[in-house]
Amino acid sequence: MKKVLLFILLLLPWIGFAADNEITIAKANKAYTEGYYANAAELYKSVVATGFESADLYYNLGNAYYKQNDFASAILYYEKARKLDPGNEDVNFNLKIANSKITDKIEPIPELFYKRWAKKVVESFSVDRWSRIGLLCLFLGLAGGLFYFISKHLFIRKAGFWLGIVFVLLSLFSFLVAWQSYDENTHRKEAIIFSPTVTIKSSPDEKSIDLFVLHEGAKVELIDNIGTWYEIRIANGSVGWVTVTSVEKI
Repeated sequence: MKKVLLFILLLLPWIGFAADNEITIAKANKAYTEGYYANAAELYKSVVATGFESADLYYNLGNAYYKQNDFASAILYYEKARKLDPGNEDVNFNLKIANSKITDKIEPIPELFYKRWAKKVVESFSVDRWSRIGLLCLFLGLAGGLFYFISKHLFIRKAGFWLGIVFVLLSLFSFLVAWQSYDENTHRKEAIIFSPTVTIKSSPDEKSIDLFVLHEGAKVELIDNIGTWYEIRIANGSVGWVTVTSVEKI
């Protein structure tokens, strides 16, 4: 009984945080609906500051910034939403629209067809959803195996055997995709340029050679970090160095 009471006491602060966040989000939604986009953005950001995150929260925050014509911030939060829910059509559509508003239109390096296919599969669902699909398929596979062992009818035994094999394979596939998506989100570091204009350098030194220029809202991949500099790569494969203060990590 004491352990139960202790667990409840430990849980109460988290319940309080969740309730406070729901109230704040409701206020932010109301402010957005009434056209107070700056106020809505501040309220959404206060929820983010508590450590809470969700695709819907980031999507709403991106919308609030988009309405203020702050396209770099909108892109940042649409990208954050996309990381949590890559298959969300609303997020992807609004991200595409926001990207059309910025200066840099960087053409990505063409990918081989099987890489494009694999990427689409991985991004069709979130990590959590792929994991749930894997668990469901595993359960159905075990159920098929159970029918194979306990049934006395040949047809049911055969159906149970083959369905069990199929669902176990689908389960393994789903878990593999979930792991791939998780690994991508964990190890691939990306950021958005937040300075109006940034000159990309050949090395982490202000006196180094100027390579090219990026503008606010451009997306970059973070390759390395030395002191106050990030080594970056853009979609067309170009590489260079930019100061840490020029970007916001996704």
